[in-house]
Amino acid sequence: MSSARNHLAALPVIAGSALAGAIYAYSAGEDINWDWQNYHDYAGFALVHGRFDVDVAPGGFQSFLNPLIYLLPYGMRHGLGAQWWGIALGALHGLNLALVWWVSRVLLGRAAGAVTLSATLIIAALSPMALSEVGTSFADILTAMPILAGVALMFSDDDDRGRRFVLAGLLVGAATGLKLTNATFLVGAGVSLLLVARPLRAILGFGTGSALALIVTAGPWALKMARDYGSPLYPFYNTIFRSPEAPLVSIADTRFMPSGLIDALAFPFYWVIGEHPSSEWPFRDPRFAVVIVLLIALVVSGLWQRREVLPLRDRRLILFFSTSYILWLLAFSIQRYLIALELLSAPLIVLLLIRLMDAWRGPTVPFGPPTRRVQAVTILAALAVALGSQPSDWMRRSWSDPYRPQLAQALREPATFLLLQKPLGYVTSLLPAGSRVYQLSELVVPIVPAGVLDRRIRKGLAEPLPGGVWALYFADSPADNPPRLEMLADYDLRIDDSSACERIPGADGTDIMACPVISASSAAASTAGLTPDRGDN
Repeated sequence: MSSARNHLAALPVIAGSALAGAIYAYSAGEDINWDWQNYHDYAGFALVHGRFDVDVAPGGFQSFLNPLIYLLPYGMRHGLGAQWWGIALGALHGLNLALVWWVSRVLLGRAAGAVTLSATLIIAALSPMALSEVGTSFADILTAMPILAGVALMFSDDDDRGRRFVLAGLLVGAATGLKLTNATFLVGAGVSLLLVARPLRAILGFGTGSALALIVTAGPWALKMARDYGSPLYPFYNTIFRSPEAPLVSIADTRFMPSGLIDALAFPFYWVIGEHPSSEWPFRDPRFAVVIVLLIALVVSGLWQRREVLPLRDRRLILFFSTSYILWLLAFSIQRYLIALELLSAPLIVLLLIRLMDAWRGPTVPFGPPTRRVQAVTILAALAVALGSQPSDWMRRSWSDPYRPQLAQALREPATFLLLQKPLGYVTSLLPAGSRVYQLSELVVPIVPAGVLDRRIRKGLAEPLPGGVWALYFADSPADNPPRLEMLADYDLRIDDSSACERIPGADGTDIMACPVISASSAAASTAGLTPDRGDN
């Protein structure tokens, strides 16, 4: 009977979560974030149309990331009309709230009631990074879903035979295979299993599920990268795999790493006041600081009363949370990659607050349903955390003016397009079928002379398409991101000054120049009144 009531209660939560996500995505506008412009859209397009062996990294080195997770947002964006794809994607992302509700029921146990569950949903619903990604092409919010479901299974007591650990491993392993930055949660989950009653069996089950999921979700792409470029993780970790197609360096974005221990400890408190050393764009988030303060208060209470104020399962949760957070801090310190913990902080805050108030009531008070006073404090704390939050903004445009550019007549035949700036990968799906797109401006993983990609470019240029060759770059380029026109010389090319350039409207309002390209040596010979030497004797 209790199980039936739980299932009935889940239905309105699921529907409400999806509706909340859909409404927010519609109100926020059309997603045009930088990564979508650079490689998210291209990844889905290339997977559908088989372009990975035709083009050369239109999204730069990010073009070689596992594209599978970007297939869904690409399919929705190009398969549904304006605003409807955003609403559908937002509804899917909104289901994270339903998963938070499930996790909260599991973690709070007897303390899970209408008030405490509402408090967790209030905190989670206004999570700044998660909210900023609703209705976007980012993978962080999508892969947070299997991670939250995995946490719910790991901490559930319904199955004593350990199958839940296998299933949890499948879910967290799949999230990791689809986006490797989720490995921090995979390791954190494994470490937390050291505190279960039978750790060896739990770790074995979780590890088996994780390995299977990683093989399925990441294995085929890793095999392709190994076959094509000599490294399963190409171009990353090349100091280990040593692909000849990439520099012998470990590619890492260190822009957001803390400058030292004090700076690292201060990160959660920076976020409270709106400082954002871990993100390109501003946001405000008190969640992690609140977790730290509550944990310190509980430790002090336990020491003062000389008793354990946290049950074993609570300590397992804290071990998972803290291990994952520390690994994130050491590996990336990029705020978007922390969305799963940001959402999980909602039930953790409510749980710690209840435990702290129970501890203050005295050592003889058993763990149980919260009193009305505790419930009132919980709701007030949830409102304070939610109101102290501010989501980030990854760039949107109004649904009244969706991005649907029309190409000039001169660009409507299959052609070869040379990209001289980033982010321009999203233009690929707009171009005529049969076109080729080569990125020449990548700095992190430049094209290796005589390598696989260099040979592909030269072969394509030697077999011209009806529409000719065009160079693409921004009409108004910032000083720190000029078009790399000099890269054309590597292929004996230059802009044809005698022909007019065309413009492609950009998603963010900056037009993209499309300028015809010709052979530099042929043009020079023609100017001098000579014909090129064809090697005839």
